[in-house]
Amino acid sequence: MKIATEVANAAHVKLALEHDVDLLWVGARSTVSPFIVQEIADALEGTDKVVLVKNPVNPDLALWLGAIERLAKANIKKLGVIHRGFSTYEKTKYRNNPEWQLAIELQTKFPDLPVINDPSHITGRRDMIFDVSQTALDLNFDGLMIETHDDPDNAWSDASQQVTPKVLVQIMKDLKIRKETDPETEYNKSLDNLRAQIDIVDNQIIELLGKRMKAADGIGALKKQKNVAVLQSKRWNEILGKMVLEGESKGLSEEFILKMFKAIHQESINHQEKIINS
Repeated sequence: MKIATEVANAAHVKLALEHDVDLLWVGARSTVSPFIVQEIADALEGTDKVVLVKNPVNPDLALWLGAIERLAKANIKKLGVIHRGFSTYEKTKYRNNPEWQLAIELQTKFPDLPVINDPSHITGRRDMIFDVSQTALDLNFDGLMIETHDDPDNAWSDASQQVTPKVLVQIMKDLKIRKETDPETEYNKSLDNLRAQIDIVDNQIIELLGKRMKAADGIGALKKQKNVAVLQSKRWNEILGKMVLEGESKGLSEEFILKMFKAIHQESINHQEKIINS
């Protein structure tokens, strides 16, 4: 049976190598520090062990890439990464927000680098592990890092995100893994990958629109307090002109931007009018 452990400094690396640990990973809190990563890289120079790098705590792709580059320069051939989600000041249903787009961008930059998903740390809840795992596989991740314990409720740490071995086996049975067998299957796999990406972005769009309308509600309350008209034409025209230019820089047509933001603006007006007339 293979064994693995996290290493956070050169002393950890020395002990792990002395005891022939098969796989080592750099934790999220270590990845944020170039100094710690360099110390670990120096201690691992030329090793044939598998070394994985967890994403940094904060959603900073440059830090993640920097850690990978430092370890690669240490002549570590069996290198990979672990996507465990990112801390955020906003409360979401996740313990660590997955920020899938960052992991996808990393895959784009390093297509040959194995990417392992850690649904346990992303969710913080055992009941969400399957869905996040399936999303990771649909996005062509190479593997999963799932915490298991024979008595999760009495685990010394992270009890709420661990599953029993029996549940883990069932998760593995239920997960759908896309296999390459023929051109048609490859097409379907690519299509499913892209659709999964779209689903993630669409959910992010809805979440952002919800936040925008909450801000509009706040504006409506202020306008009601000061008896100010809902429609502010000058402000609206400034926003529209700015968004058209921003859209063009992203390859979006002026027609599309106008339709989209007019719809958003109308919804914002509806929210404010409801508050003012309440």
